[in-house]
Amino acid sequence: MRKFSLLLFAFLLFTRFLSAQAIPAGKVVTTYITAKTLQNRAGENPTRRVSVYLPPDYEKSVKRYPVIYFLHGFFWSDSLLVNNDHINHIFDRAIHLQKIKPVIVVMPDESTVFKGSFYANSKSSGSWSDFTSVELVDFIDKHYRTIADKDSRGISGHSMGGNGALRNAILHPEVFSSVYALSPGVLDARYFALTEIELYKSLATIKKTEDLLKPENSRINIIIAIARAYNGNEKNPPFYADFPFSFENDQLKADSSVLQAMKNHSTSELPFSHDKNLRKLKAIKFDWGRNDEFKHIPPTCLDFSKTLEMMKIKHEAEEYIGTHGSEVSRENGRIENSMLPFFNIHLKFEK
Repeated sequence: MRKFSLLLFAFLLFTRFLSAQAIPAGKVVTTYITAKTLQNRAGENPTRRVSVYLPPDYEKSVKRYPVIYFLHGFFWSDSLLVNNDHINHIFDRAIHLQKIKPVIVVMPDESTVFKGSFYANSKSSGSWSDFTSVELVDFIDKHYRTIADKDSRGISGHSMGGNGALRNAILHPEVFSSVYALSPGVLDARYFALTEIELYKSLATIKKTEDLLKPENSRINIIIAIARAYNGNEKNPPFYADFPFSFENDQLKADSSVLQAMKNHSTSELPFSHDKNLRKLKAIKFDWGRNDEFKHIPPTCLDFSKTLEMMKIKHEAEEYIGTHGSEVSRENGRIENSMLPFFNIHLKFEK
């Protein structure tokens, strides 16, 4: 009996190996674009790397494909999506299992000196939204066999990238027809700032950018990145941003005008100023893990959904049992079983 069990176990392993080997592989190509929209005086490099996933049949065909723009999270990049998360293998598997028809996926590197752009137009560090939704899209349509139409173009992302996906879809319904945001982070920048006041106290210890390389200071990057995204100020070096909180003799001082600007520029506020744009989108969905380590994410996602519901904007919102990344970039995870099938339904695959 034991011998039979061992033989069965070996057979199952071998079958799984053959199945994995049989999955046709797409190709990831790396390209670079020096963006006019990212020219700035705050020290950000306007030349950006872009990883482009081409489906397995791309080089053997002459047909055109729809495109999903996938935006990475904070402290992450396009190369880490490929080399650490192996997201291209998730695409291969989903196409092979017919969870989505062959599609091009574009992953731009929008990490910054302070680890993240939040995919927003900044007054100091570059117009990252214009780059994502206009300049990059034009570049991709000129260099790859895309179906250059909004009905064949979707946008997605995880964490900071989920925020960026919602922001850019709402701002540019003429470019993207559908959006799926995975665990969108910092939807309400003012709320986030209030939950991280202690980080602003630590900001006083940062005298130069190199200080942020110290492990104990790494989290301070996020409040600087958010400030540059929503409160950029070219006249305020070394961070070229205004901050909502400061400390004097250990006493908290709040700048109400900066706090209000953070709120006004947040993705959570876009439904009020861009409701007509939201109604032009074909499909909207976002999800989040109930046990997300970033405590601001579940309540702000729920509030965002309630806002859309009260405004009668059709969308899907789902809370699942999981943490920030536990159910996302893995076999049979949210990308494979939720995001990609969503776009398979809502994107137009024929020209």
